[in-house]
Amino acid sequence: MTAELVRGQNHPLSQARLEIRISAGTPIVAVAALGDENGRIHGAEWVAHPGAPTQPGLEVPRQAAADHRLAVDLDAVPEAVHRVSVLLALPGGGTGPVRFGAVAAPFVAVTGLDGGEVASYTITGLEAESAVVALELYRRQGAWKVRAVGQGYAGGLAELLTDQQLSQAHQLAGSINDAVSQGLARSVQAPPPRTADGDRSRQAAAPALGPDQGGTAPQPGSVPPVSPYGGQTPGGPGQPAPQQPSYPGSAPDPDAVTQPAPTAGGPIDYSHPRRQNAAPPPPPPTAPPAAPGQPAQPVAGDATGWSMEERLYNQVWGMFEDLARTTAAYRSAVDFAESRMDKELEQVLSDPRSRIGGQGDAAREAARARHTQLVAQAREALDRDLAQLAAEADVVEPALPPAYARWDNPAWHAYRVPMEIPMALRLGDLHLPEADRIRIPMLVRLPLERGLWIDSGAAGSSDGSFTDSHTMSRLAMETAVAHAARLLAVYPPGEFTVHVIDPAGSGAQPLAPLVQTGVLAAPPVLGAAGVADVLSRLTQRVDLVQMAVRGGAADSLPPGFDTSQQLLIVNDFPHGFDDRAVNQLRYLADEGPAFGVHLMMVADREQSSGYGPLLDPLWRSLLRLTPVADDHLADPWVGHAWTYEPLLVPPGSQVLQQVLSQVATARTKFT
Repeated sequence: MTAELVRGQNHPLSQARLEIRISAGTPIVAVAALGDENGRIHGAEWVAHPGAPTQPGLEVPRQAAADHRLAVDLDAVPEAVHRVSVLLALPGGGTGPVRFGAVAAPFVAVTGLDGGEVASYTITGLEAESAVVALELYRRQGAWKVRAVGQGYAGGLAELLTDQQLSQAHQLAGSINDAVSQGLARSVQAPPPRTADGDRSRQAAAPALGPDQGGTAPQPGSVPPVSPYGGQTPGGPGQPAPQQPSYPGSAPDPDAVTQPAPTAGGPIDYSHPRRQNAAPPPPPPTAPPAAPGQPAQPVAGDATGWSMEERLYNQVWGMFEDLARTTAAYRSAVDFAESRMDKELEQVLSDPRSRIGGQGDAAREAARARHTQLVAQAREALDRDLAQLAAEADVVEPALPPAYARWDNPAWHAYRVPMEIPMALRLGDLHLPEADRIRIPMLVRLPLERGLWIDSGAAGSSDGSFTDSHTMSRLAMETAVAHAARLLAVYPPGEFTVHVIDPAGSGAQPLAPLVQTGVLAAPPVLGAAGVADVLSRLTQRVDLVQMAVRGGAADSLPPGFDTSQQLLIVNDFPHGFDDRAVNQLRYLADEGPAFGVHLMMVADREQSSGYGPLLDPLWRSLLRLTPVADDHLADPWVGHAWTYEPLLVPPGSQVLQQVLSQVATARTKFT
């Protein structure tokens, strides 16, 4: 399972040959430096950069790019080397952004040669810095580890290399900038933003991840992985996804606010890696011709894909991306208008002549009038984009299949147990305060790549209301049951099994739909003995599958072994858990998803505070969701705080019972 690092955190490396994958919203320079046990760089020959891209055990790209891959062979680095630092810098020359605070937060991932991520890190919190030490691989007691650093330098590469104790730091920084400027014409630009008329060219979305995907990036759309959507990435709502360009914080025209100009380069290739050799997809549906002067009418499924499901999936991500971009542009324009007004008012106050008579009052009124005009222009552009997105949402929402649809969608009335697993599952809705009417489905890829945490802690919701702890616990269990029902509903018969741990029996009422329809593997377990039994069986299952897969003997599992995906719902944690059970739970959260065992925690973190930092990795490994609307999903791409709303069954609706009854019937026929 990928370790999502925060600044200062480290993670062991089990492989010597690695790739460092870097994704940013603008062309950046990637450099790798070798250091001794004190971190000192002994000379220019210890640095791999665009002018000298290879050094012992290192290879870096020869030019600036929005995405990079660095090759590292730890067995090939000299014995004197104890650190390998990955350095990122914005190109000089004045043709692009000059500080990391004006671009998307860079995303760095350490992967094996097979592409499997070992650790990832989204570098947030940068402002005036133009160079940063992203992470370092370091040798400790004969073993290698990776540490997230995130140390920025406003003085660029020269200051960074000087801090690394390199004597010829300024000369080397100059040679790196010269090499970059020579290849800048060939640099890989970030994909262009949406055009003003709303016509989008969308490619198939990458596997998420998500604010699971979220966190970028991602998280939906092209948000980086630490999407809101968890992870990721975008890739989506909930899954991490490729990084996208950020927008400047000021407008070029002092008297008008305009949308940022598109950067050069073609669209991102989001082609599904498992379908590279398949036949070309059929063309998506086209919208009817628009009247002169009117925007094109939206059509459900206008993104590319190999099926209507994939087209709709990609279209949802495109809508997320569009909403993030247009809102970021509006906020940037408002910030510019306010900063300009503050500057003009400061100039008025600093001029003694303006303090006499009405000259100062007139200047202040003029500054406020220009501020109002700029904000009005920005709001007009935002409203125009939001109107188009709202029209698209009105078309897309009714066309979504059950896996992507809300519970009140008519698609559930025609529900039939599927024979194939869908691409993704909807876990809720995302929206921003500037566009409260527009709801973007939060989609996470299947099978789940990380567990879920339904936070039952008492807290205020996004609308300012407060929910007491008892009500939050009930709502959290109802949310967990709704998510579990959706997972059961989208898997073929017999391919998804649900277990429930409810030590005190406090979740009996919300769990009734699962219990009464008979879709659970067994009745919810009660007491400490039941907790120990379930955790023991699931950890043994993970161990067995893990050994079989890693030993290349996946076909030698015992006869009758249940190969279905397993979901464990845990209520009232840590009630009924001893130290052994807590360790087993952490093990399932870390190792389970890769081997078919997924965790859904319904818990209040404060109730487990007695364990101290021991459980911090557990909470970080899970995608936090809330039973009430809450703006806790951060988007490192553009800095938005997305409001998450869970998908709950409408009051009085029997759709949940009807769907679960079909699942139970299909399972009986299957067995």
